[in-house]
Amino acid sequence: MNQKAKKILFLTALAAGTIHIINRLQYAASTGKNVLAFPDNQYYEWRFGKIRYIKKGTGTPLLLLHNLTVGSSCYEFSKILNQLAKDHEVYAIDFLGYGLSDKPDITFTNYLYVQMVTDFIKNVIGKKTDITASGDAFAVAVMVCHNDSETVRKLIGINPQSLFQLNQIPSRQTKILKLLLDTPVLGTFLYNMQTGRTAFQKLFEESYFYNPYKIEEKDILSYMEASHTTDYHSKHSYASYVGRYTNINILHALKEINNSIYLISGKEKADIDTIIENYVYYNGAIETTFIEKTKQLPHLERPEETLSAIQLFLNS
Repeated sequence: MNQKAKKILFLTALAAGTIHIINRLQYAASTGKNVLAFPDNQYYEWRFGKIRYIKKGTGTPLLLLHNLTVGSSCYEFSKILNQLAKDHEVYAIDFLGYGLSDKPDITFTNYLYVQMVTDFIKNVIGKKTDITASGDAFAVAVMVCHNDSETVRKLIGINPQSLFQLNQIPSRQTKILKLLLDTPVLGTFLYNMQTGRTAFQKLFEESYFYNPYKIEEKDILSYMEASHTTDYHSKHSYASYVGRYTNINILHALKEINNSIYLISGKEKADIDTIIENYVYYNGAIETTFIEKTKQLPHLERPEETLSAIQLFLNS
């Protein structure tokens, strides 16, 4: 081997080693606070892995489904869960690949999550339930309703994903991006760039909250921890998400389901009026409301107002 080849090999090994050290430091910095270690965590042994969930309260069952964006978990409902549990038997879960649930190295799809939620309702809750689903998870809930009408009673969506975005299927570019993110060292490094404190702080300030002064330290830490727990395996659900594998066209299902549907939206979220109008166009029975001075996460930013909207619909 000539000197030039040796030098290239040395620099490549040095770069890989440096990136690996950076990855380990990012993992340690993101998981040291144990924000998600609630005392009442339980686990459902599903066929593709363990599903973390929290169960509280008594009454009619209510299932809470968090968004599918990176770092999401059932922490998303932490500020309204206890109040909802006063009138309902509440279940808040982490989707497979998120939070404290198992994170296998697989491709995560809407169909996988539909089956997971359906099985959870049948095997854990054991009776017809109401669902409150945030963001992309609303599409999962709609398909659960459509595929098995006996599992769901009322359906609430919080800032559902736009129907246009849900219709976008994996392309050559997004498939390559997923493949790159799934690689061991470089993919993990690229993933860490999207899931550090600075990245989440920016995401909360620009997209999740209307008032940045309402963002709590615990909010940021929960997303950091959820996106790094169980080491680099956390990146596989993110790779599937950006690869568009969790998308699905729900227009047919949305038009056919007869469940009572209520959409809660952040008034200041970009393009939200158009998004909601499109949903109502395909299902005229949908009821809607807006939470003033909020964006993507009204249940974290203004939990009291969001809670009132949910309770009003469930009790009607």
